[in-house]
Parts: sequence; structure tokens; C-alpha cells
Amino acid sequence: MTESLSRAQARRIALAAQGFLDPAHATPTMRTFNRTLQRTGVLQVDSVNVLQRAHFMPLYSRMGPYDVDLLRRAASGRQQRRLVEYWAHVQAFMPVELWPAMQHRMDTYRAQRGKWLELGTDESMQWILDAVRDRGASTARDLDSGAPRETRHWGWNWSEARKGLDWFFMIGELAIAGRNSQFEVVYDLPERVLPDRVLAMPTPTPSEAHKELVRRAAASHGVATARCLADYYRLRQVSAPDKASTWDAVQELVEDGELIPVEVEGWSKQAFLHRDARRPRKGRARSLLSPFDPVVWERQRTERLFEFHYRIEIYVPAPQRRYGYYVLPFLLGDRVVARVDLKADRAGGVLQVKGAYAEETAPEETPVELAAELTRLAGWLGLDSVTVEPRGDLASALVTLV
Repeated sequence: MTESLSRAQARRIALAAQGFLDPAHATPTMRTFNRTLQRTGVLQVDSVNVLQRAHFMPLYSRMGPYDVDLLRRAASGRQQRRLVEYWAHVQAFMPVELWPAMQHRMDTYRAQRGKWLELGTDESMQWILDAVRDRGASTARDLDSGAPRETRHWGWNWSEARKGLDWFFMIGELAIAGRNSQFEVVYDLPERVLPDRVLAMPTPTPSEAHKELVRRAAASHGVATARCLADYYRLRQVSAPDKASTWDAVQELVEDGELIPVEVEGWSKQAFLHRDARRPRKGRARSLLSPFDPVVWERQRTERLFEFHYRIEIYVPAPQRRYGYYVLPFLLGDRVVARVDLKADRAGGVLQVKGAYAEETAPEETPVELAAELTRLAGWLGLDSVTVEPRGDLASALVTLV
């Protein structure tokens, strides 16, 4: 008989798997960081910096105020490096030991060519690899001839050097050594970025890699459908050469006893519970979630778990936005109870609340708890105060509390 879980049980299992119920440390250390990374698995990277870079926020949401140098240390050096960027979810930090598991994805990109088709052959771009090999870690700007680039539609077109560097990165011929102060990618040869122990690891078959990624997704989700498991490492969007499927990997993990088929209240699809998933009776989280947080990546899953409809409106024209430009869900206990549109005014030292909105099920303590979290976030960001604009049904209460 298949076990059944209530929506609330599934929600708490998912939050525990993501590290929201781990005991807090007064001062997060590298040990805290490693534990948190083990829960999330990956940290999405995004250039939007209206509040804080995307990869820093999930760590804050779980650990509280921490020294961002922990992430820099984990993603730098060579032999001691813990993290490296790759297309693991989208562009994301991932544990270095996942590099071999991404080889099948690199091979697929090489075979498909895709948007890099106009670049020509690898041989015609060999000068890019030669330049990086000779110069050392390099940005696209370092390799550019200095000729101006045209603008079309919005943003800057990539230079030929940037396209070539990105191509070699996607197929594994280059790795990302880091980013400079302008957030530009710094590329280098994998053997100058990754630890020797990683370079010496055997390359798994596509099926083995697929299974390992599904296994990790299941541990990070706690409970999930096959669709959720595929989305975590974007297995739905990148086909392995042998057509290894998420469903095949799920079935193998069920047979191995690592996944347990379950039914979840309100879910129409079969769900799978990780055998090591914690089953807490209560949720005690209080966190603001980045739009790029793994808890809200997959919007359908977010709705099933939290009964919370969420869409990012960065690319929506301002007059058509419902809630705002950079809106963060507010997690309290085990529910998403509100959402706030935030902006860090670094020059003025102010955390600006552009709008604040309660969910229908928000408890009466929501304004007090949200105000406390906004004050804590402002302190972590090095901002002196919080201001609240009169937008949303929580705004008037927040004004008196921050």
C-alpha cells in the first residue's frame, strides 16, 4: 500500500531537506556553509544585483547573516576548491565533484552546437584556447581586440571572444576560475581550476551520471515528482547521448530502496520520498526567499507545496507588474505568508521596501515577523535603515515597525 502524505507534511519534509530546519549557528562557519551547500546542492548565479547577487541569498535564507567571504573561499584556489560554476541548473555553483557527472552534458552541447553554430569549427577557434593557455586566467575583455560592439534590442551583443570562451566552457575545454569586480567571468583551463582529485575521477556513463543527478535532486527535495527531480539539474532540457531518462533513474532508485513512492495531498502525479528525508512535525523557518531560491525554482511545485502563485516580474513592463520588480516570498513557519518588493539603495544605506503584500492565510504576527526579518537583512547587507513605500496591504503596519 502506497503511503500518503498531507500537503503540510510534504511541505515540512521539503523545507527540512533544503536546510531550513537545521539548528542555527550564532556565527556561521565554513562547517555551516558546507552543511547548507549539501542541502541545496547548487546555487544559481544571476547578474541581477538590485538586492544581492542570486548565489548569496539562499545561503543567507538558511544560515542567517554570514560572511560572504565563505563563498569566495569555497569557490577559489585550486586544491582546496569546493565549488565551481557550470550549467548545473542554469548557470550555477556546484560541488567540484560533480564535474565528471557533467561530462555527458558537455558532450551533448558539443554534438548539438546550438547557438554557437556560427562560430565555425573548434579548430578555427583554437586561438582562444591558446590565448588562455598562454595568458592564464582571462576574461572576454582580455581577449577582445578592443573594437566596439553594436547594441541590438536590449543589452550588449557578445563579442566573438566571449562566444568562443562560452563555447569552450560549455563543452568542458575551459572552466570558470572566478569573477572579477565587474562580475565578468574569468576563464581558465580545467587543470588550473579543479583539484587533482576531481581531475582523476572516472567519467561516469550518461546513465550513471543521470542517476547520480536524480539521486542528489531527491535528497535536496525530500519529496518530489519525477518532473521536479528532472528540473533540479535541468535534465528535461539536456538529453544524454544514450537518451537516459529521469524515469529510468527514478525506477532504479526505487528498486535500490533510495526512493519510496508516496501520494501527496493535492498532487495529481506520483511522488517519491527520499529514504533519508526528515519528517519534522513543525516548521520554524523565518526567511526571505530569493526569486532564484531552489524552494521556488519550479513554480508548479511551489504552488503544490505552498498554495502560493509566484512569478518573477523583472522582465515585465513596469505598468503591467502586479507586485514589483524584485519580489521575494516571505517564509514563516512552514508557509509562504507574504511577498515584498525590495531594493538595496547602497549609496543611501537604505533597504527600500517598494511594496509588501500578505497572503490570505497570513497569521496576525506576519507584520512583526516580517519587520524583524527586514531589519536583519538590512544589517547583513550593511544598510543602516529600512524604508517602506505605501504599496500593498502590509505597508502601513511595517512603517510603524521598522
